[in-house]
Amino acid sequence: MEKRPFVDSVKITVKAGNGGDGLNSFQAYKGKPACGPDGGDGGDGGNVVFVADRNEGDLIAFRFTRKYFAGNGARGGTNRCTGKAGDDVVIRVPCGTLVRDAESGKIICDLYEDGERVILLRGGRGGKGNVRFTTARRHAPNFAQKGVVTQPHTLILEMKVIADVGLVGFPNVGKSTLLSKVSAARPKIADYHFTTLSPNLGVVTAFDRNFVVADIPGLIEGAADGAGLGHDFLRHIERTRMLVHVVDISGMEGRDPVADFAAINRELAAYSPALGALKQIVACNKCDCAGAEEHLAAFRRAYGDDYEIFPIAALTGEGVKELLVAVYRLLDTLPPAERILPAEEFAFEEADNTQFEIVRDDDGAYVIIGGLADLLCRNVVMNNPDSMAYFHRVLKMRGVIDALVKAGCKEGDTVVIGETEFDFVL
Repeated sequence: MEKRPFVDSVKITVKAGNGGDGLNSFQAYKGKPACGPDGGDGGDGGNVVFVADRNEGDLIAFRFTRKYFAGNGARGGTNRCTGKAGDDVVIRVPCGTLVRDAESGKIICDLYEDGERVILLRGGRGGKGNVRFTTARRHAPNFAQKGVVTQPHTLILEMKVIADVGLVGFPNVGKSTLLSKVSAARPKIADYHFTTLSPNLGVVTAFDRNFVVADIPGLIEGAADGAGLGHDFLRHIERTRMLVHVVDISGMEGRDPVADFAAINRELAAYSPALGALKQIVACNKCDCAGAEEHLAAFRRAYGDDYEIFPIAALTGEGVKELLVAVYRLLDTLPPAERILPAEEFAFEEADNTQFEIVRDDDGAYVIIGGLADLLCRNVVMNNPDSMAYFHRVLKMRGVIDALVKAGCKEGDTVVIGETEFDFVL
């Protein structure tokens, strides 16, 4: 059976629910057709909610469903009944998933802990029913407010594995074999390059303690620039507290362990300075092979003063216990892994209710667009005198009338706001 692909980065579209419209309604009894307003408010739209779930292994579900829209609020009812609120859309993602705004690339949140719940987008507010516009002077308002219409947003979900220790090194040096030896993980193991095509996680339990280790595939020279599989998976060791750098010390493939070690460290630093600065322990694997002693001596001369070096044979388990003791000792000195915080608090831009712009369409009409136009479209009922009086006051107070005159609009010219057209009158 073919193994399904590993997906750790996707682009999706999300949208909170629209608010329901308020109802314009009047009570009516037999023989009394109009006994006062009773239109209820519209229901609020549903929210877009993200939940971190440890049972989610990757983001493959998002390859098939890319749009997540919350439910719209229902229209208000008679007898002052509020419309039903829209259903939330709940999006479950693996722990360690970063949510970014696709347009700016900025981090919105980091879903780090299992069960963490973030309301990313709130639903539009429901419009007010006509009963809410009753005043001492206005006993029978014949208009209601529309609900807030929300906008879709495009997000990038980027999964970063949460692990204490990252296994790095060139392909076929024995990282997966070492992981299978120290944990219950059973990664695919074979004697060819790029056997491992996705990060494998294992929990190492020894000395009545445990830590999580991640086998990161695909690092070769040029990985930071996208060569091999490294560019896709380097992100998964950004959260690790330390690295175990596995080197094929036998040199059986004609490679130089000293040069390989330096090459991988260059790629780590090129991808991220913080990644290049992580503490490392070196596991010189395949020390039971012919020629290993000579290469090990050369490796110690090159790096023995800067790194702890442990000769091991992952296949037989030789030297693995000593390596684990050193890993535990180093982990005790390091701070715990932390969530990635955004550089600045992110919030999606909302329309400015005072902003407007006047443009000409193909027919020569003057079209008012912007946040102020959206507000008027929600609040104004053109066939109601009270509502129209409010409409004219706002146009004058906000400078729309003066702006129309400045733009060349004359009496009798057509003005458009939303879906409403009217003749301009000074």
